Amino acid sequence: MSEPASGSLKKVGIAAAVVAVGLAGAGIFARSHSDAQLAHWTTAQATPIVTVIQAKGAGASDALTLPGNVQAFNSAPIYARTNGYVRRWFVDIGDSVRAGQTLAILDAPEVDQQVEAARADLQTARANRALAASTATRWRDLLGKDAVSKQETDEKLGDLAAKSAIASAASANVRRLGALQGFNRLTAPFSGTVTSRSTQVGALVTSGTAASTPLFTVADVSRMRIYVRVPQAFSGQIQQGMHASLTVPEYPGRTFDVTLTRSAGAVDPQSGTVLVELQTANADRALKPGAYAQVKFPVGGGSNAGLRLPSSALVIGAKGTQVAVVGADGKAQLKTITIGRDDGDSVEISAGLSATDRVIDSPPDSLQSGDPVRISTTARPGAGAARAPR
Repeated sequence: MSEPASGSLKKVGIAAAVVAVGLAGAGIFARSHSDAQLAHWTTAQATPIVTVIQAKGAGASDALTLPGNVQAFNSAPIYARTNGYVRRWFVDIGDSVRAGQTLAILDAPEVDQQVEAARADLQTARANRALAASTATRWRDLLGKDAVSKQETDEKLGDLAAKSAIASAASANVRRLGALQGFNRLTAPFSGTVTSRSTQVGALVTSGTAASTPLFTVADVSRMRIYVRVPQAFSGQIQQGMHASLTVPEYPGRTFDVTLTRSAGAVDPQSGTVLVELQTANADRALKPGAYAQVKFPVGGGSNAGLRLPSSALVIGAKGTQVAVVGADGKAQLKTITIGRDDGDSVEISAGLSATDRVIDSPPDSLQSGDPVRISTTARPGAGAARAPR
């Protein structure tokens, strides 16, 4: 091969090598650029997108609303005080009764027989006492004539005293059985309404105990008592004589004025609440014993109240109740808060949060202090408070 041909081959080889190196370098650059883009995308995707809200101020219009239990002013279960059978009953549920009105009559043949036997025993005791009295009188006269000894006279007088005591006991037994016989007639202890009846004609009844079922229940519903458990934080604002508003589900839009009459004056260690009683007139019988009600007290959130958040913003963990806020550096920070009042869908914050904090609504479970976050630019339906400015 000639020297020019050899030189041409060398040039071609060098050119091919340069092209190969260029292609290899371009491939390496392209892969490096793609890896950088993938790393940036991965980092961006790992940063959670959050919705930010701001706590609202708890205004003076936020009254304290608590559940209450409505009870009759007086309520009495009526039990049988003697064993027997129901002969007749005269009232049923919903009937109005007056004090002393007969509710039912019982047949108690055993008691009737006991009364007859007791009366016979009383007659026997009285006869024995009369005989002992005449005997004692004669022996006392004979003692005055020295016809009998004083020992014998004292024995006759002692026998009279014993027979008199037996007669008195028999008389008391007759009165006791007579009173028991009077329990055959069940009467209303006060004026009111019959709220339950659990007997029928011919039913066997036994002397009532706490475990027995009452034959009737009579309730005085002309005035009602409402019992409410007030949290300790608000108990200082609840005073005797204050008025509150009561609502019941069966009368939407209607409110009843109730007055606080008394307070237990002690905090229940189990619930941390103070039991209070309110009363109201019930002339139209709109309120029913045992009803569930909502009582609204005209008090604010207390001296520590200030901010309100939706319950969805809370983080419950080992460190207590917290909220996640977004700092100026775009990173999350968990703050421990104190709840002053829990209304279910929202809570009132008494400590641990400021009005300028940007609170994360429904924060991810894995979110920790110092984690970067991205604030969503799209409004999310159902946010519990106004969105913070970005």
